[in-house]
Amino acid sequence: MKNLSTPLLLQNVMAALIVSFVALSLGASLGVLSGRGAFAGMLSAGIIAFITSLLGGTRVQCSGPTAPMSAVSAVLIAYAAEGLLQEAPGINPDHFINLSLILTGFLLLLMAALRLGRFISWVPNVVISGFMNGIAVLIWWGQLQKLFGMGKAPFAGALSMNLLIVGLTLALIFFLPLLFNRYLPKIASFLSATLLSIIIASGFAHLFNLDVEYVSLSNSIHSFNDFSQFILQQWPTDWSIAIILLALPFALQLSLLCYLDTLLTSLVVDRLMKEKTQQNKELMAQGVANTLMGLLGGIPGAQATIRSVLIIKEKATLRLAGILVGIFVILEMLLFQNYISLIPQAVFAGILLKVGYDVFDWMPVRLYLKEMSRDIHLVTHHFCSRHDDEAIFVSNREMLMIIGTTLVTVFIDLNIAVIAFTILFYLLNRWLWKSNPMRDLKPTVESQAFQPR
Repeated sequence: MKNLSTPLLLQNVMAALIVSFVALSLGASLGVLSGRGAFAGMLSAGIIAFITSLLGGTRVQCSGPTAPMSAVSAVLIAYAAEGLLQEAPGINPDHFINLSLILTGFLLLLMAALRLGRFISWVPNVVISGFMNGIAVLIWWGQLQKLFGMGKAPFAGALSMNLLIVGLTLALIFFLPLLFNRYLPKIASFLSATLLSIIIASGFAHLFNLDVEYVSLSNSIHSFNDFSQFILQQWPTDWSIAIILLALPFALQLSLLCYLDTLLTSLVVDRLMKEKTQQNKELMAQGVANTLMGLLGGIPGAQATIRSVLIIKEKATLRLAGILVGIFVILEMLLFQNYISLIPQAVFAGILLKVGYDVFDWMPVRLYLKEMSRDIHLVTHHFCSRHDDEAIFVSNREMLMIIGTTLVTVFIDLNIAVIAFTILFYLLNRWLWKSNPMRDLKPTVESQAFQPR
């Protein structure tokens, strides 16, 4: 700290402020995706970022709710709303959700204690790519169900108006960064396309009085008494073995996903920062953060690639930057919570469709189609294994592994997809393909499998 100067400090404060607006916007969107609401997502975005930056093993980072974690949380929350009534009538659904998150945190702490962080290197990139694609499909399908009234909680209002807002939001998110970089390059980094898209699309809906559904905050905090009452309502009261066993499968799924999400992101951050994450310390921090989310009625999270890369690109160099992101998000949430109800639900649907696009691993698909178009069949070069400037290719067997993992993730279960196809990967490499599986373990940083949020 002796080299800490005022310019360096200001540089990290500005990086944190910029990223905080992105974290706040995505937190609200992912809270909606999970089913717990925008307030829970924003609260989680602030507290998870603060705890993990303070305690984590990745020095410069930004954690918070992520698309994969929120998509799986939606399954948990749907079960608490319906299935729990049949298997455990009388149990408070919110308490059950919170208990599941607390167990998730405990499992992450157990992983850290058992020093399991090193096993991230054994998960093949084809499996990572496949399950990220599966999560993207689940996000897209969930939003389309709400838009077209195929789900149990469709958007109110006219379909045409909701589609108009979704289209406007998507167009703004995709094209605003291009406009900023071309015409406002000096201040482009200060402008959050996601936040501006929310403001513009919401203003458009109000200006023309469109027939759309708006966000409804189930909770709000205006005083310390409000906060204390909210917290006391969240703590689970039933810790019986039967309830724990019902919650454990969800906790296992969320903890495995947090493990993958966090440690894969840390590999990207390590490459950018030229540092080495203390993997088990990072798992410990994620465990503490997710346990706290269970006690506060939030949603789970993990180390977030887009936010972590962004804070580094904004020249953050101190652990303080991530800590300040958490503080700024909480302050912004308290200041702007009264305006959240002015946002159409379709705006968040548009943001989540873009999140699904970011989650999907497009690189192997593009490489495979390019290879097919050129009729190249070089089975000795795989997209998982190359780190030099030579051409990278995706073989038929790799694409089949990706598709298989995606389908199992969508139609069966994420845990089954990751575990089953990881085992299959090694079995096929050992006995059928007779190749060295260790060669295919280290993914390239260019792959979208490293950009799950």
